Amino acid sequence: MEVLTALAILAAGLGGGVVVTAIGAGSLVTFPVLLAVGLPPVVANVSNTIGLVPGNITGTWGYRHELEGQRGLVIGVAATTAVGAAAGAALLLSLPSEAFSRLAPWLILLAATLVGAQPVLSGALRRRARRRGDAPRGTSTRLPAPLAWVSAAIGVYGGYFGAGQGVMLVAFLALGLEQRLQTVNALKNVAVLAANVVAALIFVWIAPVDWAAVGLLAIGSVVGGWLGALIGRRLPGPVFRVLVVLFGYVVALRLLLDAA
Repeated sequence: MEVLTALAILAAGLGGGVVVTAIGAGSLVTFPVLLAVGLPPVVANVSNTIGLVPGNITGTWGYRHELEGQRGLVIGVAATTAVGAAAGAALLLSLPSEAFSRLAPWLILLAATLVGAQPVLSGALRRRARRRGDAPRGTSTRLPAPLAWVSAAIGVYGGYFGAGQGVMLVAFLALGLEQRLQTVNALKNVAVLAANVVAALIFVWIAPVDWAAVGLLAIGSVVGGWLGALIGRRLPGPVFRVLVVLFGYVVALRLLLDAA
């Protein structure tokens, strides 16, 4: 692997770790870079999922204080997304690779759109909270059954592709739970970690993996996940979000043009 290629993947891992923890769409940064350096789509997707796991771990650890006293919810979101992710990973490996290649640009567009829409969703959630008046916060201790099904469905998407699953989880968890948004974001990180770990375990055994790319992504994502926890907890990121969205749209449009 050439030095510039290695540096590009390392930088992508750093950026992906930040984005997956702070926003929830790290693959929107890392997956296109792996494609750009020449990896086939399925190999890039598989290697990306495995390589981001260390960043998921450091990001979840960075939000550990927001998870205190939330054992029931932590177990609920982790278990449901993990089951869904196993199904999504099996789907990725059982379908022809051409099917994923055709879907990849549209999945990137979906993820970029979700990242861009996150402020609108957050505003709606804040207005909903104000309408509740003095409704108690932090009273949800277990994952409601309807939300468990939603979490599992998002896990399927996460196991198949992954970019944007965190944004989906934040939206649905915040709507369905009586919890502060920071706690919801922490639960999102737990869910993404569970989905990626399960999918990664499946991919390690039976999928094509580029281990050099995995190692570089892992190194970058460890630092990025820690930085993402700092950014997500303390700073609003409108410029950061705009750059991620623009990057996603440019990549998706480029892939669509190449396929035309």
